[in-house]
Amino acid sequence: METTVENSRMDHPNIVSHAEWIAARTELLNKEKEFTHLRDELSRQRRDLPWEKVKKEYVFDGPTGKETLADLFGGKSQLLIYHFMLGPGWVEGCPSCSYLADHFDGSIPHLGARDARLVVVSRAPLDQIGAFKMRMGWRFKWVSSFANDFNRDYNVSFTKEEIADGQMYYNYAMQKFPSEEGPGASAFYKDEDGNIFHTYSTYGRGLDIFLGAYNWLDIAPKGRDEDGLAFSMAWVKHHDKYVDGQAADPLKTYSQPKSAEAKCCSGEND
Repeated sequence: METTVENSRMDHPNIVSHAEWIAARTELLNKEKEFTHLRDELSRQRRDLPWEKVKKEYVFDGPTGKETLADLFGGKSQLLIYHFMLGPGWVEGCPSCSYLADHFDGSIPHLGARDARLVVVSRAPLDQIGAFKMRMGWRFKWVSSFANDFNRDYNVSFTKEEIADGQMYYNYAMQKFPSEEGPGASAFYKDEDGNIFHTYSTYGRGLDIFLGAYNWLDIAPKGRDEDGLAFSMAWVKHHDKYVDGQAADPLKTYSQPKSAEAKCCSGEND
């Protein structure tokens, strides 16, 4: 059973008059505007990054059969891929990736209106993907890279030897990672001649911006309320596992979802 703790309580806030509140809020607004302009400049620099041509042929298993990377564009010139942590044999996808994926379906028609298509890719076989997708109630396109090197080439899947050594290439550096699968997002462009270019990939906290719920929490009085947790996203669950009034275990660290074989052998039913 998960250990729970009392919801954290805020220190007594500084209570001021309305005029004082407006003065403080206006001062912060100036900083927020500065941040927005800096973010716009960073986005411009991101678009100015050089591109690399994708020379390898990738074939994925999709709901309607085999699909190449070019097929995944679905008639658009821009392809956005989320690398979802769901490995072969896992009983379910990563809770943090699932938290992020809960934001996808509503975005898809809007992305399509701007000549972009969002597709989710995992290394798990297609039947695993389909079962978990049905459980979560998601509608977005999700394909399997089980039969190709896509995950390895984009540095989101690691070998057991790399995990044992504690060193794998992730987020543009050699580091330790607690799972055989990692999260990420990649962008591609296809020109009129059918050439495909890799334009951008981001990992780790670079994915933070896609989490709309986090952005809402950032303006809430308690913010993300993750101080004191051994792992910042320890509170995150699959959306069908939350229990009202149950707080996060502050000692919980990240652990990869169990494999079906391990779950079977352990006698777990949850």
